[in-house]
Amino acid sequence: MPPQRFREQFRQIQRSMPGVPLAVGPDDAAEFLYEKGVVLAREGEEAQVVEDTVRGHFRTFAAGSQDRVRRLGPAGNRSGVVRIQVSDPGEGDAGGDPAVAGALRSLAAVEGRAGRRMVTRNHVVHIAVNACPGDEPVPVARDARPNPAVAETDGEPGEDAARVLVVDTGLTHDYRSYPPLARTHGDAQVAECDDDGILQQYCGHGTFIAGLVAAVAPHTDITVSGALNDAGAVLEHEFGEKLFDAVEAGGWPDVLSLSAGTSNGRTDGLLGVDAFMRELRERRTLLVACAGNNGSATPFWPAAYADLPGYEDAVLSVGALRADGESGACFSNHGGWVKAYAPGERLTSALTGFETPVPYVYQHSTYDACRYGFDYACTCHHPRHMGLLSEDGASAKPDQVMFEGLAQWSGTSFATPVAAGMVVSHMAARGERDPRAARRQLLDAVDKFVDVRGAHKPALLPPTWRPVRVPAPTARP
Repeated sequence: MPPQRFREQFRQIQRSMPGVPLAVGPDDAAEFLYEKGVVLAREGEEAQVVEDTVRGHFRTFAAGSQDRVRRLGPAGNRSGVVRIQVSDPGEGDAGGDPAVAGALRSLAAVEGRAGRRMVTRNHVVHIAVNACPGDEPVPVARDARPNPAVAETDGEPGEDAARVLVVDTGLTHDYRSYPPLARTHGDAQVAECDDDGILQQYCGHGTFIAGLVAAVAPHTDITVSGALNDAGAVLEHEFGEKLFDAVEAGGWPDVLSLSAGTSNGRTDGLLGVDAFMRELRERRTLLVACAGNNGSATPFWPAAYADLPGYEDAVLSVGALRADGESGACFSNHGGWVKAYAPGERLTSALTGFETPVPYVYQHSTYDACRYGFDYACTCHHPRHMGLLSEDGASAKPDQVMFEGLAQWSGTSFATPVAAGMVVSHMAARGERDPRAARRQLLDAVDKFVDVRGAHKPALLPPTWRPVRVPAPTARP
């Protein structure tokens, strides 16, 4: 990701997590964000080993102060990890954290002998990990149709309707005024608007996703958890606990739709969700997770668990198709760990309900070309007013646009609920009660494949989805 883009991401997420000092990592590349001055370890004996090893490393190499190494907070949460402070988080800037890097290196030999990872950064998990301009919603006409359109079904849903849990930002207060969401329930979005009545950033994200599931699979029992209510961001050590809370509130669902994650520079998962993922493996729930929007082949977690032994049937990782469905969207992560692609560019769904028009503010974007090198007018610069709510390179006067219910949005965030809806729609059509079996059957029956960065991949296309013409490239001076 270009450094300027990542700096904007950092400012965006830092605003959503005030009071938590963040750093950019790893030290030689801008791939993720993490909490400064802190590492994670499994609670119990391993946490003590980490503390003692880091303290000894700092004593020997003077890479930090051993007196600052201490455990933060009590142990005993279901995520199975504890935070260990290794330096003063207030020192230095966001360009990296030498103390955390030193702490990780100090455990290398111990981890090698143990044959497993014992320490990690405390990564930021987020619904818009790269702050792509395409992550901002675009208003559409009040009489516009959703895309995918709401599927027609016979009869009324029965008591055995499949259950989908969406873990996201919660529901806007008037979501039930959008008819397809009449049977949806869950947590309310917190602080929808600011003091000036402007819709908060990422407010409506969970409502939009629920609308996509409801369109593809209308007879589905949808619950939306607001676990990511803090502008879509959460620290890794809290993420596993929030996932446990979400599934236990109403029982483990058939399908868990998750449009959030992070890379971590590794190929063995996230320590903070390890306990949850091991529990998931023993359940019948299918996790459908977004592949992320970094335009990278680097594993993105939890989606990349789909490529780890033992999780092949438990996780479906989903990338986004281009608006015309003929290839992967430029922003979509890719690689062998991404198992399927679904429409994810310029989809139309409910951002809010239809009671009162809501304003939203954009800054002008200065990006005239796709930052991934693609030659079509992708969401990185279409339409031109799109952009981050940032200071650098933005015009003095932002655009204010009005939302009256529906919006158009792009990202792997939205390909994920489309795929989740297709799984439960398949369950309903075939009378299949096992969501993991439905996943296998659905992928085995796919008759549309796309080439994504040289790989031949299955495309999950809902019958009611309408391809959108890909605009020609904008002429450059």
